[in-house]
Amino acid sequence: MKGLFKWLNKTKVFRDLTPQEFSWVLYDVGNSAYTMLACSLIPIWFKELAIKYAVDPIKDEAGTVIQEGVAAAGYLTGSDATAYYALAISIVTIVVALLGPIMGALADRKETKKLFFQTAVAAGVIGCILNSFAWSWLVFLVFFVLTKILYQASLTFYDSMLNDVTQEDRMDEVSSYGYAWGYIGSCIPFLVAMVAYILGGGGGILKTPLFPAQVGRIIGFVVTGGWWLLVTLPLIRNYKQKNYVETSRTTIGGVFKKILGTIKKIATHDKKVLFFLIAFFLYIDGVGTIIDNCINIGTDLGLNTVGQVVFLLATQVVAWVGSLVFAKLSKKHKTVPLILICIAGYFAVCLYALTLHSLLDFGILAFGVGCFQGSIQSLSRSYYSKIIPPENSGEYFGIYDIFAKGASFLGSAVIAAVKLAGGTINIAVASLAVFFALGFVFLVVSSRQKSLSR
Repeated sequence: MKGLFKWLNKTKVFRDLTPQEFSWVLYDVGNSAYTMLACSLIPIWFKELAIKYAVDPIKDEAGTVIQEGVAAAGYLTGSDATAYYALAISIVTIVVALLGPIMGALADRKETKKLFFQTAVAAGVIGCILNSFAWSWLVFLVFFVLTKILYQASLTFYDSMLNDVTQEDRMDEVSSYGYAWGYIGSCIPFLVAMVAYILGGGGGILKTPLFPAQVGRIIGFVVTGGWWLLVTLPLIRNYKQKNYVETSRTTIGGVFKKILGTIKKIATHDKKVLFFLIAFFLYIDGVGTIIDNCINIGTDLGLNTVGQVVFLLATQVVAWVGSLVFAKLSKKHKTVPLILICIAGYFAVCLYALTLHSLLDFGILAFGVGCFQGSIQSLSRSYYSKIIPPENSGEYFGIYDIFAKGASFLGSAVIAAVKLAGGTINIAVASLAVFFALGFVFLVVSSRQKSLSR
């Protein structure tokens, strides 16, 4: 395996990357496998465990549900399952948003960031594997929430490593490479998980499944967890923390005091960071919500689950190409205009959701998302890295996560509220366009402010 990594590092694609940059990019390849599973098969597996009707729902000739069925004892209806899943995502985002700044500030100490990072990864991989053995929808959801929290925590440390592994003038390109190759790399374990899902009877493709559905879930989770851990090893081996805070023993009270001081500094003096975080909170709301609820959108419309997953797999390729295109553009153009293009693209995608009814419509929506999905996240990450003090990157990225995860909580809460109120998924997704419009405005305002950190 070590020889394989050396060979990849010498290929035309990666040969311009330093060993630390290459190892950092590889973690995106590893963690993206779990992201792909979480936005595709995990909600399907959850609904397979959760939904069972004592009285079936009534549908019209087009297959649209006109009267919800009655759930069997201990199970959920389709709408309730969608709401509970969205609620679970909201819980994850709240917990990570609250813990992120604390963990980030502690990780800013010398030779600490790697320890926090590898602990979160190891525990997350274990949680991912244990998730496959859940015997009820509630246990399944609990394991999912715990694993997702650990996964998101690892990203807080990972994102803050960007200042350590590369130079400021290469941040846009390296960050974009991470997302780009993450999309392609995630396809490898996902294809295994998808085949196992189908062979276990998923999607109704096989008349006679080769093994029980539970076996398919175990294969999917174990392969994903193993891939996540394996591709992380080079970063654990090669990463060196260059930027850190010289400090003596730190107490929890001292950490809170420092975080509050940093927040006060941002709010009163560093307007560039403040307005960017507001903009990021607004536009990333739609991004995170669409990623987390993409399968829920399709299943609510009664679309074929296998068809949805195939389109999502194709979206990975589109996102790979899109991220590479924006990586090249970042060499010649400033970061903010590129982010604004991505925001405008997402705004159009949200409005298109109003016309979403067929599997083809879903595919077009997925294609639009793929064009901008990786770029808007990678460029936001690199732009933020440029406008914050590098020695406090862990703490600042913890604050970044408050805005990122808080936004995702709001979007998922909107989806849950609209569904529980009897509204359509089309309206819920279209309403996110407002957040993109406001995010566009605040990002323009941020770009006109002076930076105090660089």
